[in-house]
Amino acid sequence: MPAPIRFVQDSHLFPDAVDVVVIGGGIAGAATAYELARKGVSVVLLEKGMIGAEQSSRNWGWCRQQNRDERELPLSIHALQRWKALKEETGEELGFRNTGLVYATKKQEEIDAWEKWGQMAKNYGMHSEILTAARAKELTQGSVSHWLGGVYSPTDGHAEPSLAAPGLAIAAQKLGALVFQYCAVRGLDVSAGCVSGVWTERGLIRAGSVVCAGGAWSSMFCRRHGIDLPLGNVIGTAMRTAPVEQVIKMPLYTEGFACRPQLDGSYTLSVSGRGRVAIGPQGLRYSKKFYPTFQARRKNLKVHFSPRAFLEGPEALGSWQFDGRSPFEKVRILDPEADHAMVKEGIEAMRREFPALGAVRVVQSWGGMIDSTPDAVPVISSVDKLPGLFISAGYSAHGFGIGPGAGSLMSDLVTGSTPVVDPTPFRFDRFSDGSDIKKPGMM
Repeated sequence: MPAPIRFVQDSHLFPDAVDVVVIGGGIAGAATAYELARKGVSVVLLEKGMIGAEQSSRNWGWCRQQNRDERELPLSIHALQRWKALKEETGEELGFRNTGLVYATKKQEEIDAWEKWGQMAKNYGMHSEILTAARAKELTQGSVSHWLGGVYSPTDGHAEPSLAAPGLAIAAQKLGALVFQYCAVRGLDVSAGCVSGVWTERGLIRAGSVVCAGGAWSSMFCRRHGIDLPLGNVIGTAMRTAPVEQVIKMPLYTEGFACRPQLDGSYTLSVSGRGRVAIGPQGLRYSKKFYPTFQARRKNLKVHFSPRAFLEGPEALGSWQFDGRSPFEKVRILDPEADHAMVKEGIEAMRREFPALGAVRVVQSWGGMIDSTPDAVPVISSVDKLPGLFISAGYSAHGFGIGPGAGSLMSDLVTGSTPVVDPTPFRFDRFSDGSDIKKPGMM
C-alpha cells in the first residue's frame, strides 16, 4: 500500500433518492461529485472500499500539460487551472504545488518530439521551454549526466495523491454531497430502457443519472449491463523514499527514472514508462483493439498469463445478481504487488544520477492497476444505448493530473451545461461506430 490516505468520514443518512449517483471514489469520481455539488445537484458518491485507495493514491502525483496527447490538451489546461484554484475554493489541502516540471534526455529524437509537441501546444496557448544542454543541467543541479537537452514546463506542478481524492470528497460533503465507503454498487436499476437508480449492498437508491467512475472495474460493471467498454489493465510500480535533502526540486523525468518531491521531504519514484500486463479474460477479449498500442509500447511492458485474473478482480469471469454478493465486494481495494526488480532498478538509477542521494533508501513500494483505452484517451461521455448512464474511465495513467478537469466536464455533461471543453475526443461511441482509433500520442 502507498502512504496512508486521508480519512473521510461517511455521511450519516443513507438516501432513498438523489439526482446523481457517482460510482467510484477515485480522483475522477470525487471531482465529479464536487463539481455537481457546486452546481447545486443532489449527489451521492459511493465507493466499494476507501476513497482514493486504488490508483488515485498510487500514481506519481504529476499535474501536467506538458507532452499530453493533443486530444487531451484542452482538458489538461483546464484541469491545471482547477488545481490552482481548489485549495482556496475548498479550504482543503490537496498538496498542489506549481513547481514546474522538467524532462531531461541524451536522445536527439526525444528533443525533436518535444519540440514538435511544443509547436502544436502553442495553438492552445500553452508554452514550454526546449532546453539546451546547459539549461537542462541548470534545472537538474547535482545530476552527473551530460544531458543533450530537455523540455521545461514552468506552469505545471504536482499534488499529493494521498490527499487529493479524499480532499475533494470532503469538499463535496461541505456542499451537501453524500459520501459512503464500503458500499459497493452491484448494478443499475433500469426502467423503460433508462437508468432509474442503482442497487447497492445497502439497498436501492433511485437516481435519474449515474456516473460510472470505477477505474479498472468499470469495464466489468458496464459489461453486466451489455455495455462494451474496452479497457486494458496495466500494473504500474512506484515507491517512496525516506525523507532526504531536497536535491530535486520539481517533478523530473529521465530515461532511467521519474520522481517528484513530496511535502514531507521524501520522493515518489518510478521507472519511466514501464509496467506489467497480466493477461486475463479482459485482455483476451480486447486483444485485437489493443494490439497496435501493445506493439508501440511492448518494449516497456512485462507480459504474463494470469489464471487468477479469471477468478477474481476486475477481469473475473461470471455474472452476479444484485441481491447477492458481487465481485466488487470480494476485492474491496486492488493492491497489486510491486515489481521488486523495478523498485531496485529505479532507486539505483536515482542514486547513480544524483550522488548526493547516494544513501537514499526505499521505505515503501506498491503496485497500482491502471485502466487504459486502446487510444490511451479516456472515456468521459454519456452512453446513448442506456440513457442516464455516463462513463468516466480509461484514464491510461493520465487520470490524476487531469482529474479536476474531468470532474468539470462530466458535471457539464450530466447537467446539460455548456461543456468546459469539446467532449468529442472522449466520447464512448468512438470504439464502436467505425471511427478511426488513433494510436496513443505522447504519454
